[in-house]
Amino acid sequence: MRIACAVDHAGFTLKALALDVIRKEGHEPVDLGTHDTTPVDYPDTARAAATAIREGRADRALIICGSGAGVAVAACKFPGIRAAVAHDTYTAHQAVEHDDVNVLCLGGRVVGPAYAEEIMRAFLCARFSGADRHIRRLAKMNAIEAEFSS
Repeated sequence: MRIACAVDHAGFTLKALALDVIRKEGHEPVDLGTHDTTPVDYPDTARAAATAIREGRADRALIICGSGAGVAVAACKFPGIRAAVAHDTYTAHQAVEHDDVNVLCLGGRVVGPAYAEEIMRAFLCARFSGADRHIRRLAKMNAIEAEFSS
């Protein structure tokens, strides 16, 4: 898979680790910045990752800001993007297996590098289960998205 990696200044400390984990798990990283700790706005970071997925340049994304919350909210504004904050491995893999999440959001000020690596691996190794109940629930979410899209 091609995995977009987008971070803001608060997530920059985990960026090199994220790119390394993506490579070690056998995926192709798509580096969307930022490239230093100069302040940037997290909605721009989320936009970069969401756009890469929507345009087919990436299959999934890792987005890292200070808490993970801001980029998750911003990313979910884009049709077809299912982003989740996961600060534990269970949520990271279950979000993909049950909810077909395509964007993992992490807080660079919340989790340390060792645990962030485990969380990233859980997300990258997970696959959507395709179970009937999950397909039914995804269809309902897609219907909600379509209902409110202009």
